[in-house]
Amino acid sequence: MNPSITREFTEKEDALKRFIQRFGGKITGALSGFDRLVLRGSLRQLKYPAGMKRWLWDKQVLLKEFGAYAETLTERLKQASCQEAQRQSRPVLYLASSHIDKEALAREIAERDRIREGLIAVFSCVEPCSSYEIYRNRDTKRLELVPRFRKCLHLYHYFIDPQFGFMNARVQTWLPFDLQICLNGREWLARQMDRAGLRYHRQDNCFTWLENVEQAQRLMDRQLKTAWPRALERIVRRIHPAHRQIFRHSPLDYYWSAFQSEWATDVTFKTPSALAEIYPAFVTHAMSTFSSADVMRFLGRKVHGAFRGEIVTDFKDRVEGIRVKHRVHKNSVKMYDKFGNLRVETTINDPADFKVFRPKQNDPSAECDWRPLRRGIADLHRRAQVSQASNERYLDALAATDTSTPLGELVRPICRPVILNAKRVRALRPWAEEDLALFRAVTRGEFSVNGFRNRDLQALLFVGTPPSAKEYRRRSSRVSRLLRMLRAHHLIKRVPSTYRYLLTPRGRDILSAILTAQRVTLEQLNQAAA
Repeated sequence: MNPSITREFTEKEDALKRFIQRFGGKITGALSGFDRLVLRGSLRQLKYPAGMKRWLWDKQVLLKEFGAYAETLTERLKQASCQEAQRQSRPVLYLASSHIDKEALAREIAERDRIREGLIAVFSCVEPCSSYEIYRNRDTKRLELVPRFRKCLHLYHYFIDPQFGFMNARVQTWLPFDLQICLNGREWLARQMDRAGLRYHRQDNCFTWLENVEQAQRLMDRQLKTAWPRALERIVRRIHPAHRQIFRHSPLDYYWSAFQSEWATDVTFKTPSALAEIYPAFVTHAMSTFSSADVMRFLGRKVHGAFRGEIVTDFKDRVEGIRVKHRVHKNSVKMYDKFGNLRVETTINDPADFKVFRPKQNDPSAECDWRPLRRGIADLHRRAQVSQASNERYLDALAATDTSTPLGELVRPICRPVILNAKRVRALRPWAEEDLALFRAVTRGEFSVNGFRNRDLQALLFVGTPPSAKEYRRRSSRVSRLLRMLRAHHLIKRVPSTYRYLLTPRGRDILSAILTAQRVTLEQLNQAAA
């Protein structure tokens, strides 16, 4: 193995160990592997006009006959694709909108009809696609075959596969008949553990308890050794049985690429409350401490003068918890809490940002070098490596979060009056609703990067727009006094040459602790003290 790769594996293993050692008393195990994986199949010879024209010539189809010929193939494909559903009396439903949640509908049908294996339903829906049209060139007075983005009918097959579990596969019914297969690594792992007789507790796509974490990880690692062409060809025969017949005289095989991959590391805590006690500190640390250079480092890149792009950090307050996401171009790493698990997940939509040690594309005998990571499934194993390294660099950075300082020690200094410019400034009241509203406002995630202004706080602390200029001045003066108070206690600082303010590291720690304490129950306090 290349020395650079060996060193990378050693560093990432140490990174995960550091996080587990830091919070080991609260953790029961960690599991890493694919979450959502979207694979796309294409007939590469038909993806460019010259290749399509050669294929039509082989079929003795004139350009003026292209439309009628393509419609004939479309009808043949649709009939063959839906034949199995009709034979099993499974639903074949047309969806009027592409925005309908197909997965939720499929799960509802599976639950209603008690489907445990096999086809659930087939949904047809009109969606955008990449295809061809015949263009009449007025200058040359000739017909031309040109690529076009258009809309056509797509068929979604939802089924419970004996290998992959609940999944879906989509076939485009207009030439060049692109395919898309969407599966979930956790769903797949559940099938593996069922066959191995390994017990587990599961909620959604998350395991809250595993009988044997090490064995579960070995099963998940085995997914990377899958013979993908053979496994995917089995799915093709299921959703597109007319393929071999359509291309009988000029056989074409699908080329498979990873359109999107989500690689998740789930750190399971002993109880949901064990994670709830420290997760707010993780959120604050991630939003306020991780710089652009850190985010680039997580995703295996360096900030340099040649970089042209946007580095974005944001958060989303969902029903099940808060999600923090860092994005560079089309790739991202994010963190969220889910059923007592801390999930760190790297999503790769554009693999060209990463490198793989390989020969040239069309010269296997050439000397290996670090080259751009490809979309093809040949580089799927390397995609998993860089994703895992990203997750573990993120967890290593989280290990620096301070979750041990007693709340009383943090809060005590701000509960005393202070002097600023020879004037007395009152103490803060951490449990008074007026001060809590101020704390909630200045700690909002959208202010972590660009800071906040007087007018930003006015919109949060007062109801509606000021009815008069006098009221506007009153509100502005009131917020100015509050800002002065926070500055006097060294909780915020002014951004030079602006009217914006940012929380200081001390302010982040103190206000985050106070707001977290508002959500802690007596039961959680008793458990922590036990």
